[in-house]
Amino acid sequence: MGWYDMKTFKLRNRAGAAQPARATLSPGVWRHVFDAFAKPASLQDAQFRPPLAERADYRAAGVTEARVLGQALQNMAAKFHTTFELSPDAIMLLDQHGFFDCNPAALRMFGCRTRDDFIRKHPAQLSPPKQPGGEDSMSLANQRIAVAYQNGSHQFEWLHRRRDGTEFPSEVLLTALELDGKPVLQATVRDISQRKQNEQALARAVRALRTLSACNEALVRADNEAQLLNSICRLIVETGGYSMAWVGFPEPDTAKTVRPVAQYGHDDGFLATANISWADCERGRGPSGMAIRTGAVQGNQNFLTDPALLPWRQAALARGYRSTIALPLKSAAATLGVLTLYAPEPDAFNDAELALLQKLAEDLAFGIQTLRARVEHLRHAEILRLSLEDSIKAIADTVEMRDPYTAGHQRRVGQLAVVIARELSRPEDTNHGIELAASIHDLGKIAVPAEILAKPSKLTTIEFMLLQNHVQAGFDILKDIKFPWPIASMVLQHHERLDGSGYPRGLRGEQILLESRILAVADVVEAMASDRPYRAALGIEAALQDMARGRGVAYDATVVDACIRLFSEKQFAFLA
Repeated sequence: MGWYDMKTFKLRNRAGAAQPARATLSPGVWRHVFDAFAKPASLQDAQFRPPLAERADYRAAGVTEARVLGQALQNMAAKFHTTFELSPDAIMLLDQHGFFDCNPAALRMFGCRTRDDFIRKHPAQLSPPKQPGGEDSMSLANQRIAVAYQNGSHQFEWLHRRRDGTEFPSEVLLTALELDGKPVLQATVRDISQRKQNEQALARAVRALRTLSACNEALVRADNEAQLLNSICRLIVETGGYSMAWVGFPEPDTAKTVRPVAQYGHDDGFLATANISWADCERGRGPSGMAIRTGAVQGNQNFLTDPALLPWRQAALARGYRSTIALPLKSAAATLGVLTLYAPEPDAFNDAELALLQKLAEDLAFGIQTLRARVEHLRHAEILRLSLEDSIKAIADTVEMRDPYTAGHQRRVGQLAVVIARELSRPEDTNHGIELAASIHDLGKIAVPAEILAKPSKLTTIEFMLLQNHVQAGFDILKDIKFPWPIASMVLQHHERLDGSGYPRGLRGEQILLESRILAVADVVEAMASDRPYRAALGIEAALQDMARGRGVAYDATVVDACIRLFSEKQFAFLA
């Protein structure tokens, strides 16, 4: 009797001495066996041996264990070979001379025709000369390889380049192996372009939302128009991260001059020599003049290529401006002026960010009119709050667009949460805050890989831990935004449970906000009543039974009772 040594691929007896095996595998197949066992910490001790009962059956059947083991390993190798060939991620094998093998996904990802295009290439040859941080790709790649050999594996993000010259961000996992007695690395590469685009889009939207929130505070506190305009420009630059912001008013002179009345950021004399007009002439066809003349937003995404920006191109590029947007400040009767922003990168203003900036311009225009007319501050504050809520809903829509399986989930949780709060006789203002918190309670899922959100089977422990992190990620996004309600804390606590079994902090009882206890019940009921990637809808009855079982243990008893009454006595139903 013996066992297969996965390090040497030899059949050994009880004393450990090598024996000849009747079943042999080709080096190419063993390579794929190694791919599957790419875990350096356990590689030296990896063994394959059938259970004792099966070995007895083999002996009774007159089959040698070496033959059985050899066939079993051949079957394993075939499965690993299929995984290697069909993996959607690029997998490449690397030794001290460079790459010596790769799978078909690698050819597609890098735009190569055959595996020969990879042979003996250094990893840095699939990259631009410099990485985003400015480091030399060759030197940095050698460092990453050294760390992988030293630690057994190394995971990091990298900027790659295809054969046609296009670049894409990736996630790389280097795993140290031993093949034919020699150390090698397996490089697994995943294209994360879409993830980065989603992250960038969300970052821009959050940046604009924070700017809007800060500017709304300035609008409420402003005592005069000059103070308001200068504060808004300063906050746009300091909070929003834009290069420069200014406000201009149209003059009724012959030249139709646009007069700057407030400015903040890196200007270096730009506005003094810009000579911007709102007339239908060359210097009136730029973004600021067009915004005043047409009353429509004017986005210009690249100073280098947009012909409308030619009169200001040289001066703008010298100051680091790469794109600009001009937002008209409109009253019901006319255009009061223009708010113009400059960004340090091209294509800086996406649709979500533009929507929030338009809301900012609308609020600013309203603020100007309010200060000029000295209308009631309460009406002013109400309009600002409504605009902030619209922004929250825009962010909620962005999150739900990313995860089609939970589209509408946040909205329906809000429907149930607010009627539960009313059933408990909570103040209407508090109920409104609960509804808004519910509409973005899963905002943090933007930080969870899409493949985990849409996985049609049970999550692994690591995947579930990543999913659980969405409450902290949502809190981190919202914590610096000034709301009249503790929305960030509601989002953070909506998976806490009375008995301390929830996450992320294991809070108990009264440590959990009542608003979060309401959200917890509404969230679970809606989730159980709806389809999920891994199961069909369980239905309202099953959800209410689950609530009854957890009443007073995991879930607040008064909240559970209110929820059950709504469905059983008051015929509550989710709206489409």
